[in-house]
Amino acid sequence: MFSKILIANRGEIASRVIRTCKKLGLQSVAIYSEADANSPYVREADEAYCVGKSPVMESYMNMNKILSVAKESGVEAIHPGYGFLSENATFANRCIKEGFVFIGPSVEVIAAMGDKIEARNRMKAAGVPIIEGLNAPLDCEVDAIEAGRKIGYPLMLKASAGGGGIGIQLVHSEEELLKHFIALRKKAETFFGDSSLFLESYILDSHHIEVQVVGDKHGNILPLWDRECSIQRRNQKVVEEAPSPFISEETRMKMLDAAIKAAKYIGYYNVGTIEFLVDKDENFFFLEMNTRLQVEHPVTEEITGIDLVEEQLKIAAGEQLSFTNEDIQRKGHAIEVRIYAEDPQTFFPSPGKITEFIFPDGEGLRNEFSIEIGSQITPFYDPMIAKLIAWGETRAQACARLIAALERYKITGIKTNIPMLLKTVSHKQFLAGNTTTKFVDEYYLPMVLSHNERRKENGKN
Repeated sequence: MFSKILIANRGEIASRVIRTCKKLGLQSVAIYSEADANSPYVREADEAYCVGKSPVMESYMNMNKILSVAKESGVEAIHPGYGFLSENATFANRCIKEGFVFIGPSVEVIAAMGDKIEARNRMKAAGVPIIEGLNAPLDCEVDAIEAGRKIGYPLMLKASAGGGGIGIQLVHSEEELLKHFIALRKKAETFFGDSSLFLESYILDSHHIEVQVVGDKHGNILPLWDRECSIQRRNQKVVEEAPSPFISEETRMKMLDAAIKAAKYIGYYNVGTIEFLVDKDENFFFLEMNTRLQVEHPVTEEITGIDLVEEQLKIAAGEQLSFTNEDIQRKGHAIEVRIYAEDPQTFFPSPGKITEFIFPDGEGLRNEFSIEIGSQITPFYDPMIAKLIAWGETRAQACARLIAALERYKITGIKTNIPMLLKTVSHKQFLAGNTTTKFVDEYYLPMVLSHNERRKENGKN
């Protein structure tokens, strides 16, 4: 095992990794931008170094500076967290070439799975079901129109190098396809440095369900059950739970088998996630693979009792998995909600200073955050500021604990999506387990519209 690692990230995931380092007796090194100088995770680490000004390209995406800090601090390995450089093959390769262990899979796998078209081709070769679509990039609008006619509408226009909900556009017609083609191409170039686009068929009333896999460098790879991540806004997850309340046990086992088949085919090691779209008849199709720890990893930890960060560190150090398939139990149900600094009606970011922060505690509850009273939420980074996880012996108990906890959660000084989360997890459709990817559009936004219309009507009266 290592004695000292650097965490190339910020906020709650940095705090999360630091916590496991302390448990294992490892020294942790944090990095921070000027905007994050007073963040709690900076104090929690054994050492902390400023890597630049607030903009991400000058700090958390600054490979030269991060690697310079790694050398100066004498770490042996680098944990990328999620987001930023976590799935950047160039960064992983530089870590290795400069003498550090990258806590993740191989550079080749990161590069292959980061290219959505290449990932589709590999999964097809592995015998994993894929969504009908293109297995090559679109060269121009004419190619897009021809492909659209062949596949049929509605379609998802996607950036090949996209991720995190960015670079995705639903189109219902040729007119919409032409309208968004150039704009999405420019967006892909800006965010990912790759303008390649492709098309996939759009699955109506779909569920977004993923399988957590973990493998070592000795060829052992196992599934750690599934997670339902269907409730999303702007193609980003806001509520995740394990296991999925939608699929049957028969479908679940088929998905686990497909995920392991996929991971073995590409020679995967460390922690990763195979994501699927599932239709109303429980047919499932490969969506993408995340070659890193996921934001929603706590729900898997809660139902299995396995510390995924600990496993990441041990695998990167060359150890075998600390458990077998027979050791993997599934106990109870866990639900996570992401708390964002954003307007709960428009979903626009809400930067500002936190003036009050009261988080709920109690049986079955887990909080992940790196904020406090006085924390300045800036516009430079993703607006997710905390996560709340509720576990229960049953899904109903987990829901009840989550609702009660959200009612006690209090953050002032900025707007948050806590009201949106409370309405969502209290909704009869959520409680019944009906959580498709259109949940926010079908159930939450109409509530907002109705509320606003009532306010206007009351204003007139």
